[in-house]
Amino acid sequence: MIGRKRPAFDVPLLAATLILVGLGVFFVFSASSFMARERFGQSFHFMVQQILGAVVGIALIAFLVSVRKPFFLQPAFVFGLLGLTIFLLMLCLAMPEIARTNRWIVLMGLRFQPSELAKISLVLFLATYVESRRDKLNEIKTLALPAIVLIVTVVLVLIEPDFGTAVVLAALAAMLLFIGGVKLRYLAAAGGLAAVLFGFYLVRADYRVARIQGFLSGQKDVLGSGYQVEQSRLALGSGGLVGTGPGQSAQKLDFLPFAHTDFIFAIVGEEFGLLGTFFTLGLYLFILWRGMKIALAAPNPAFRMIAAGITLVIVSQALMNMSIVLGLGPAKGTPLPLLSYGRSSLVCTLAAVGILLHISQKKGDAGGTVRI
Repeated sequence: MIGRKRPAFDVPLLAATLILVGLGVFFVFSASSFMARERFGQSFHFMVQQILGAVVGIALIAFLVSVRKPFFLQPAFVFGLLGLTIFLLMLCLAMPEIARTNRWIVLMGLRFQPSELAKISLVLFLATYVESRRDKLNEIKTLALPAIVLIVTVVLVLIEPDFGTAVVLAALAAMLLFIGGVKLRYLAAAGGLAAVLFGFYLVRADYRVARIQGFLSGQKDVLGSGYQVEQSRLALGSGGLVGTGPGQSAQKLDFLPFAHTDFIFAIVGEEFGLLGTFFTLGLYLFILWRGMKIALAAPNPAFRMIAAGITLVIVSQALMNMSIVLGLGPAKGTPLPLLSYGRSSLVCTLAAVGILLHISQKKGDAGGTVRI
């Protein structure tokens, strides 16, 4: 009897991803059912949308795992995706405002958030560009193009406005360039300029200043700037060790704003307690381990940087979201990858995992050279 052939891709990584997706569907329903019933007349509205996003994302994983050649390394694809991303980010600014922001492309009733696509396109561009220019990487003229691309992308995201995603993109680029071999003095200079840019942006609007004040003195203004974090802490505290039970959250009843998006981790803690939050955190740390293992085993520098970049953007965003929910950072509108409601985030994150799984099949296989 011939044994069943073991899949070439990283099965544990896929399993952890699917568990998080399944948990996301459940908690999106739990956190949004009350609001969905009030707004749309039926409790399953947001859950159905999340399931549709999951189906599309899982289909992308299946496609990316099945293709033999890494088309995402080809210059035409890399620059095409990057150009499309920048175009969509600019198009956002011409779209009608949604919740006083211009973060979405709205077409035929469907909404898409290009800043989520920017994370993938930036990883692919920086990884392939750095490998193709490795011999001259630390020359100013070589670093000019990635600097321009990053500035344009970050500024467009800031204008939307989406401060949290802009910070993620800037930090992601710095990590990738460091891994790629860019000298620390260049990264330090770029970090100083970024600090000035983000600082200037922060003080331009009163509500952003209020968020910082709410973080620094949330206990003094629990009904104002510190309200979200205070309600989040109440949710986590009321969950205790094992939680109040599935679907038994009280904070989702219009007490905690954005319970199904940015603050879904608080609902996890309320309904499944400290054990539930530790389990969720453990899944992200498991993804970090598998992703770094894939990166270290990758057959060429481009694959290594892409795997590391994808892993870091998923896990760092998850940790950023959790820190905000726990009151360890000011609210920035950062979703929890794979769990928070949002089709754009879910589809793009699953596509990124698909690329990571594709790379996990390439041990000992260079998969072609990168020429840009």
